[in-house]
Amino acid sequence: MKKNTYFLVSSPPSFRQSMRLLSWPLSMGLAIALSLPLAAQAQAPERQASGPKKQAGSHKHKPAKPSAKNTRARSPTPTLSALSLDTALTQTWAQDAAIRLQLDPLWVEKTLNQAKRLPSIEKLVLPPSSPSAKNWAAYRARFIEPIRVQSGARFWQTHRSTLERAEREYGVPAAIIVGIIGVETLYGQNTGSFRIIDALSTLAFHFPSAHPRAAERQAYFRSELEQFLLLTSRSATDPLAIRGSYAGAMGLPQFMPSSWARHAVDFDGDGRIDLFASPADAIGSVANYFKAFQWRSGMPTHYPVTLVPGQTDMDALLAPDILPTFSVHSFTAKGATLQGEALQHPGPLALIELRNGNDSPSYVAGTENFYAITRYNWSSYYAMAVIELADAVAREVQSMR
Repeated sequence: MKKNTYFLVSSPPSFRQSMRLLSWPLSMGLAIALSLPLAAQAQAPERQASGPKKQAGSHKHKPAKPSAKNTRARSPTPTLSALSLDTALTQTWAQDAAIRLQLDPLWVEKTLNQAKRLPSIEKLVLPPSSPSAKNWAAYRARFIEPIRVQSGARFWQTHRSTLERAEREYGVPAAIIVGIIGVETLYGQNTGSFRIIDALSTLAFHFPSAHPRAAERQAYFRSELEQFLLLTSRSATDPLAIRGSYAGAMGLPQFMPSSWARHAVDFDGDGRIDLFASPADAIGSVANYFKAFQWRSGMPTHYPVTLVPGQTDMDALLAPDILPTFSVHSFTAKGATLQGEALQHPGPLALIELRNGNDSPSYVAGTENFYAITRYNWSSYYAMAVIELADAVAREVQSMR
């Protein structure tokens, strides 16, 4: 499958849909971009993803120019206050970026001059002042619920052949692809209401200094802003028209610009990549993303594990966090009990802890495929939600046959 980096803007979501933004699940963009998950009330762990941020590749297809309807820029969502960016800072950055990216300096400067600073985003990226206890049961309930499961089953039935082709070509199960798109955007129903240029510019030039990793995060968003400018320039797409999450994630799978450039594919074969309106492109791109992060075809994501208090070396088992580190032998030697096929697992394992507020935590033995899902969002809670939604949708699809 050929890859390119063309950008096609689809019709923006309705105002009613866009106003659901703050009830979203964790998005890929936030996971890559922040140490704070999107929904702090879900109590997912605070992590930062480590996906690559490579430059966009060369293109081979002539991009189709978006229609006037698709490129018409709208003013920021009425509920958001907007301010001007630091003009001196953005002008200097625009000149340097234009040279570095080989873009028209006047176009870059004009684009940034029309971007707005959104103070609400600056507040959203800060860690909560009083974090609540993590609660897997509460987090799970937000995703494994009837509306999402039924929508997932319809999505699967509608795009069955495309999902099967993606599974054949990339080795990633259709259920996992469906689970990702369901958790991210409820199958395209909630793709975002923020102008991407506003979101990325705000975080690139006004990232809150109160954040414990402000310098690192600001550098990340400046890199994403560069990728966004590259994508829109190469496809002659209006950068003011594209909307997504408050961290700059876009489309059904919520790809950040660097992930779009690196991993998005033209899976429907129409010569352009459209993660907004082409479910086929979204399906293929998610599968390609996981392939890039070493998804192992046929390997389970996790196994049940039994831990005996006082007989399990919890400190040692939890020290590597979600990174698979232990062989089956070393895992069980530390007091973790596995059964059945888990005892024959050929690769490393990690002890995954899912806290349940004041109740006892839940544990599973995570494989390299569990870890691969956390490359999309660096959270074990997110990964388990994707897995359990995938299983629930698969059962729903089976029952409909």
